[in-house]
Amino acid sequence: MSGFVEKPEPIQVPGLVHLHTGKVRDLYRNEAGDLVMVASDRISAYDWVLPTEIPDKGRVLTRLSLWWFDQLRDLAPNHVISEELPVGAPADWAGRTLVCKSLRMIPVECVARGYLTGSGLVEYEDSRTVCGLALPEGLVDGSELPTPIFTPATKAEVGEHDENVSYEEVARQVGAETAAQLRQATLAVYSRARDIARERGIILADTKFEFGFDGDTLVLADEVLTPDSSRFWPADQWQPGRAQPSYDKQFVRDWLTSAESGWDRKSEQPPPPLPQHVVDATRAKYVEAYERLTGTSWS
Repeated sequence: MSGFVEKPEPIQVPGLVHLHTGKVRDLYRNEAGDLVMVASDRISAYDWVLPTEIPDKGRVLTRLSLWWFDQLRDLAPNHVISEELPVGAPADWAGRTLVCKSLRMIPVECVARGYLTGSGLVEYEDSRTVCGLALPEGLVDGSELPTPIFTPATKAEVGEHDENVSYEEVARQVGAETAAQLRQATLAVYSRARDIARERGIILADTKFEFGFDGDTLVLADEVLTPDSSRFWPADQWQPGRAQPSYDKQFVRDWLTSAESGWDRKSEQPPPPLPQHVVDATRAKYVEAYERLTGTSWS
């Protein structure tokens, strides 16, 4: 059992129809048929959406996604139409709201890995493969892979795990041509982003993208290359063979599994609220990632 500790009631705005409340984003449709995505300050860990929010997180995700969409424009069109706040929307939506094209979404998490860690490491240690792709002997947690790999996953509902699948399974589900497009686009975008991040002293270990079709055109959607969807590591602290320091919600995970939290991850009880020092440290990491990648001050 997992999901929301307490699922929020959607905000009602005249002219908008609420479609979905996700882990982080609330999705609406406007009268023109476009999607309105609102990034909240919610944070999730271990398949739970926690009761404590991280101030400014939704704005960091939104502003960073927009910056990346601009860097990637020549490689992949994106779904953003405007940042204009819908009439009647609460003031708090400013800076966290995007009006986007309504796409025919492809039900695949398009994951690119340049380094071995996370669920990829678990599979590698068992079979020397990741999503069925054979990898060399001798790799450890944090090892750079010989070349980036496309390791797709099936999209799961809130509270469920995404499941890694083989490329052949993706081709079976969405067709060989679409699968080939997804792999090519995912690896091209990852490679560009990896190089940009590296210039700024950050390793992009892995990331996930979502794509949809606008007619026959493959379009990059949702968020892109944020600390929620990516593993960013400080390059000057990279040391294979251990867990790497990262720009993400590791402070949250570490506290939840500590004695201080008193929470048993294996129980069906929801996690407790986060203490202020964990909230502050997590916010600082999100802001630092934004500032280092974009070269601009958050404030």
